[in-house]
Amino acid sequence: MITKRIIPCLDVRNGRVVKGVNFEGLADVSSPVELASYYSKNGADELVFYDITASAEGRKLFSDILTETAGKVFIPLTVGGGINTLSDFDRVLKCGADKVSVNSGAIRNPNLIDEAAKLYGSQCVVLSADVKRVDGVFRVFAKGGRENTGMEAIEWIRSGVERGAGEIVLNSIDTDGVKGGFDLEMLQKVCDVVSVPVIASGGAGRIEDFITLFQILPKVDAGLAASIFHFGEVSIMDLKREMKAHGIPARI
Repeated sequence: MITKRIIPCLDVRNGRVVKGVNFEGLADVSSPVELASYYSKNGADELVFYDITASAEGRKLFSDILTETAGKVFIPLTVGGGINTLSDFDRVLKCGADKVSVNSGAIRNPNLIDEAAKLYGSQCVVLSADVKRVDGVFRVFAKGGRENTGMEAIEWIRSGVERGAGEIVLNSIDTDGVKGGFDLEMLQKVCDVVSVPVIASGGAGRIEDFITLFQILPKVDAGLAASIFHFGEVSIMDLKREMKAHGIPARI
């Protein structure tokens, strides 16, 4: 049985890891280099590194801090933020990323997914979607959750997989940082329309939230979280031991 992955997320702004609630009120946490090294040695299955203001500020992702971070990591590293062209893919991969996450860049140019998948392989292309309920409809947001695109999210994600995305990160803006549990309804909708791995993001507050996620939605491949790991509220190894105790496969 394939193990369920536990993935800490480093939201990086101006070279520092930050965390907020509902994508707002960002507070400084730590150095991405130090955190990445810690997680690589303490049970994380993968890491996600987002330059969270690159798209909104219309600039390229910071290469120097990414290269330094990648040098400390011995687990798969997914990188996103300001990915708009194939040259951005190339630059980030040369900095040490294993997978590249596209969000706003793919919204502006959906063909970027097709082109990147053909050049680098679907396994390298991660479609990240920031999704929020608007009048009862799941809508895609761009620029770090700042801009409502008006696009219906489930269809957007389905089409992204058809174009070649090999993995989905579903970020629920509604539950982000609230620590009330993952957005199971939203995740179920996505799992129903895609066959590639789905990573749940937004809402984890305690170990039980991961147990509930994997028990209720066995199609979800991984749980991603930030603040509960960054602030020591949940130990990844404690989480994995509890997962195994509940019959959920985990790498220990």
